[in-house]
Amino acid sequence: FFSPFYISLIELKMSNKEKEEVRRTHKSMLCEDPATLKDEGNTLFKAGDMKGAACCYSKAIKLSDCKAERAVLYRNRSACYLKLEEYTKAEADASKALDTDPGDVKARFRRAQACQKLGQLNQAFEDSQKCAQLEPKNRAFQDLLRELGAQIQQKAKQMNSTDARVQQMFSLLLDASATDSDRQKAAQNLVVLSREDAGAEQIFRNDGVKLIQRLLESKLEDILLSALRTLVGLCTGHQSRVSRLRQLCGVMGTGASAVSLAACHLLQVMFEALTQDMRKDFRGKDEAMLAEPSRELRSMLRHLLDMLPATAVSGPGRDSAINLLVKQVPRKCQKNPDNSVTLWVIDQGLKQILEVAGTVPELDHGPALTENTNMSCSVLLSKLYDDLKSDKERENFSKLCEDYVQQHFNRPDVESKLRAIQSASTLLQGPSDTGNQALEVPGMMDAVIALCASKDVSHQQVAVEALIHASGKAKRASFITPNGVALLKDLYKNSENDRIRVRALVGLCKLGSAGGTDFSMKQFAEGSTVKLAKQCRKWLCNDALPATSRRWSVEGLAYLTFDADVKEDLVGDRNALRAMFELSEDKTVLFAVGSTLVNCTNSYDVEKPDPQMLELAKYAKQHVPEEHPKDEASYVEKRLGKLLEAGVVSALVCMVRHESPALTESCREAFLALVDRQQDRGAVVAQGGGKALIPLASDNTVVGKVKSAQALAKITITSNPEIAFPGERIYEVVRPLISLLSLECTLLQNFEALMALTNLAGISERLRSKMIQEKAVPKMEGYMFEEHELVRAAATECMCNMVLSTEVQQLYLATGNDRLKLLVLYSGEEDERLRRAAAGTLAMLTAEQPELCARVPATTTHWLEILQALLLSEVGDLRHRGVVIARNLMTAERSLAETLMESEALEILSVLAKGGGTPDPIAKTAQSCLDKAIEYGIIQSSGEAGAARIVEE
Repeated sequence: FFSPFYISLIELKMSNKEKEEVRRTHKSMLCEDPATLKDEGNTLFKAGDMKGAACCYSKAIKLSDCKAERAVLYRNRSACYLKLEEYTKAEADASKALDTDPGDVKARFRRAQACQKLGQLNQAFEDSQKCAQLEPKNRAFQDLLRELGAQIQQKAKQMNSTDARVQQMFSLLLDASATDSDRQKAAQNLVVLSREDAGAEQIFRNDGVKLIQRLLESKLEDILLSALRTLVGLCTGHQSRVSRLRQLCGVMGTGASAVSLAACHLLQVMFEALTQDMRKDFRGKDEAMLAEPSRELRSMLRHLLDMLPATAVSGPGRDSAINLLVKQVPRKCQKNPDNSVTLWVIDQGLKQILEVAGTVPELDHGPALTENTNMSCSVLLSKLYDDLKSDKERENFSKLCEDYVQQHFNRPDVESKLRAIQSASTLLQGPSDTGNQALEVPGMMDAVIALCASKDVSHQQVAVEALIHASGKAKRASFITPNGVALLKDLYKNSENDRIRVRALVGLCKLGSAGGTDFSMKQFAEGSTVKLAKQCRKWLCNDALPATSRRWSVEGLAYLTFDADVKEDLVGDRNALRAMFELSEDKTVLFAVGSTLVNCTNSYDVEKPDPQMLELAKYAKQHVPEEHPKDEASYVEKRLGKLLEAGVVSALVCMVRHESPALTESCREAFLALVDRQQDRGAVVAQGGGKALIPLASDNTVVGKVKSAQALAKITITSNPEIAFPGERIYEVVRPLISLLSLECTLLQNFEALMALTNLAGISERLRSKMIQEKAVPKMEGYMFEEHELVRAAATECMCNMVLSTEVQQLYLATGNDRLKLLVLYSGEEDERLRRAAAGTLAMLTAEQPELCARVPATTTHWLEILQALLLSEVGDLRHRGVVIARNLMTAERSLAETLMESEALEILSVLAKGGGTPDPIAKTAQSCLDKAIEYGIIQSSGEAGAARIVEE
């Protein structure tokens, strides 16, 4: 079912995170007794909380000094890891237990199970064989032994068949007399074989890597592509195979774009194989990066860094190398304390990166660049800077950059000065603080102003672009305004080169928007920014102009849309919006389009100042920022509507597809703004917004993942998930939603995630299984104790749908927990929504698992009063749930039926059974309760519907 939404959402912000975290911290965390922790772990294991149990065992292992006790704890933790599908850890713990006690049959069996999942069939067979010898009558051991025997035979058969196919492909490829078409087919077949485990193993054993490396020297593009794709199959997830592959960066630098992309993909697979140990959760010394993968990783990084300034490398190949560095060098998670790879790249390769960043394409010498190269360098430099942990590291980074810029600027030739200015300009687009320091080199700004008046177009272009980026800092903008505005105006009016004119226009746009969203801070006269925006829109809509000039006009709009008047004019110009969306196919303009959309939707973060601080600022005659009247909510809603009508979602979807590192933040902010209003979500889904949000929620920054997941939750709440996320895509939504069930997220995000998961849980058993697999149930149970009533009710509603799963029902059947008691107590709460959810859950559980009925009276002495209150409720849904629970109890056991009939429940059910004269499910169910009592012989019927009396003994 689709749950109701948005009930006093503003109340969800009233939370105390620290208090909540303390309240949720399990009492066992404070315990220092290994035996107690072991018992607590056993209890949690029986209750199905594998993570909690593993945590208890881990603490006990650290505290225990007894080898025998530690062996048992390792064995128990191995069982947890098996359930969590962390088979490498399960195998390691079982082995540690066996090191102490080789006769521990449970530990050996668990190692056999882990090895089977890891594909180590021989070790698994050996362990299971020993288990069967120790306990010949154990059916589980015998079944595993038979299963492994069959798997080993199947693998041997497959290996023999695969070996023949591999040898046949090798013979064709090595046969000089074979035709090119035959060799191409053989190479393509090798790709297919490499994607199978058996095929990849045979290729590697037959020294196929050397052959494939020879194929990389082929002049035929098809064979070259097949060789690269074969290596992808070989290297996926295998560190040992990666260590034998070197010097592939040269292939990526080739001029053929398809070959370059294939080589880039191969290198990315190799990076992921080498860094797979670095993607674990970092909990201590056990998670440290292995030395061997580190050495191989740095060898590959050195090849990539050496590629950057090489003149023999093609532009697309260089871009691929930069993008690989962006993806692989910075830490994926800030919790990982090890940023040594970033420090190594800065130490060994910052100069090479700056050489590319400082290259002026119009000069004859230097590496070949594409239109994306400069922005890619800015993103890489920004990522490296953001990955630094201390002020000392950041100061060193800035000092290295400043020294590079100063070294070139102090040379007497113009080309060196241009390189210095271009480097500073690239830094300003990335780590702006470092770029600002570089611009403070003595004479730099004067040189920029002077070169703007140069007669050489390439010199003018570099200087104007630097001026544009330099004016981002308010202090420098105030310097440029009196010194550079007249110059920029003159360039715009009088230059005969469109490249210079459009850049001068963007420079004026950026200076005019230096006040940002502050309505009271205007650099130019009233109406000037609107005139500039009109000219930008004119250039944007002129198809006769070169694409570069039109792209720069979007850059100007990205600055000017801080002004609400400009926003209103832009969203009202359907032609300009359409032209901007069409340009979004070009990677170089993505960031500007994204920034413009964020500004138009007001989806940037704005800190609301404290009212008391505002009064103090006014009293002290300090400047107080003012919001533009057209930035109020009513205007923003109208702008959102116009953007949706113009097809903004389709443009955002296209932008996400490009996977630009500079883009994700803009997209997630814009998407979140577009789905904020319930009535707009249907349009977002219809234009493919749901599909685009999924990758943003899985591959993004931490903040980006949360905001994208929240947007997914909003869509899932009010739209049919099967329509919004058709086919297999609906299963990809589960993990992002569950990620919102975290103390790091706000209560609003928790609430929306629970509502969305409720809808998903009501669709199919496969979705419920996916949620169970992603460990959602313990999190839902945690939120059932939440102090805020809306979150507590939403969690209980979610559980109401989850109990349709047999696996969740087993949790309630397990002894030693208070799950059933909680439902009974919640059925008697004052909160109607919570009562409805709890009573519905109780009704379904007692219907699906009749043995739970006998446990209901033991939950609380007030159970009968709670049930009677449900039967007497004025709310029809609650009465219906009450009579269903009563029927389930009476059907399960005669003693429960007697207890109910001896209470006021008999009279209540008799009244309900009479109904209102129309078909009523409540009356029908109440009558079935009375019929059951008559069947038991507890009461006698008077012949009239609803009329009955107790049979006297």
